[in-house]
Amino acid sequence: MLRYSQGVTLDPPTTPRGAAAARQHSLRERNLELVARAVFESPEPLSRADVATSTGLARATVSTLVDRLVAGRLLTELPPVAAQRAGRPAVPLAPAARSVVGLGLEVNVDYLGASVMDLTGDTVDERVVPGAFHDSDPATVLPRLGALAQDLIADAEAEGMRVAGARLALPGLVDARTGLLQVAPNLGWSSVAPVPLLGLGDLPVDVANEAKLAALAELTGDVSPSFLYVSADVGIGAAVVVDRHLFLGERGWNGEIGHVVVDPSGPRCSCGAFGCLEQYAGKEALMKGAGLAVDAPLEALVHALQAHDDGAVGAVRQAGAALGSALADFVNLVDVGTIVLGGAYTTLLPWLRDDVRALLAERVLSAPFAPVEVQAAEAGPYAAMAGGAREVLRDVLASPADWV
Repeated sequence: MLRYSQGVTLDPPTTPRGAAAARQHSLRERNLELVARAVFESPEPLSRADVATSTGLARATVSTLVDRLVAGRLLTELPPVAAQRAGRPAVPLAPAARSVVGLGLEVNVDYLGASVMDLTGDTVDERVVPGAFHDSDPATVLPRLGALAQDLIADAEAEGMRVAGARLALPGLVDARTGLLQVAPNLGWSSVAPVPLLGLGDLPVDVANEAKLAALAELTGDVSPSFLYVSADVGIGAAVVVDRHLFLGERGWNGEIGHVVVDPSGPRCSCGAFGCLEQYAGKEALMKGAGLAVDAPLEALVHALQAHDDGAVGAVRQAGAALGSALADFVNLVDVGTIVLGGAYTTLLPWLRDDVRALLAERVLSAPFAPVEVQAAEAGPYAAMAGGAREVLRDVLASPADWV
């Protein structure tokens, strides 16, 4: 997977870097993609001459293609830089700001959110509406999210931006091929086709699991190219990233670590099983164990932990042990060396880390030779929305001819 300086990631190009570029008219779009990739993957702005060198294309061809990308507002020209040798100053190229944008949408158990991101990786606009959506009606909730999205789209278009599409993040099993949400236990939803309910007309909208989109958002940070991402809210979701690509399994339904059974005699879960991980390490379980209201903000738990409250400390230690046990099983099965903890776990990691590490060291067979690294997520509290918007922009940059 290529990594771009502004945080947008693309699959590797069909034509290898440095290989002879296609010259035929029918492959002109491929050359346009090569030029766009060269600019977006570079940690420093490139000139046209630099792009020609990195792609193997003739300078005249590069200049023509760059002109198309600039005219289409995918690239922008920076102020000229004086050349080290005699000749005209070089004109550096960079992703265009506030031109083509992606929209990330999310339904969470306790909020609805929408975020607009441009090609530079900057968040142009973001709005989050708190609520209680456990056991809610998708026919009511999704139109509300759609109205929120329409407001952001209208504002972006009023400022001259083009909205390329949207990704909707949902906390459950999503069939990415059909856009159908099979089940989201913590929302109380099943067999829902969410896109029509958003009411966004002809805007392209894809649906994905929220943990998987949040994991993709981590790829812009300083993280191993392969890792397990685990995010906690009411539920606990996970995603496996291998060499900067999501590993989806046969149907894309992997990562439901919150429903791994850690104690068969434990409490009944919303999924119908007993003793699932989220009954010990989900946000509601932590709040109940600490003697707090289940809808209390996470800061209330943090304050109790800072005050060394026995109930809060005990709840988090129990969560750490249950989480460590489930993670150890996962590591033994798939052999991943880095675990990234997001959502509520990012905030609670100072109190969780020791118990999680202790269980990993005790139960992971390879731990004596290769200890598992546990680190906090870096993408922020609304990582799924950011990851969704980035995926929209990834599609734009994979087919720039459609936008110029």
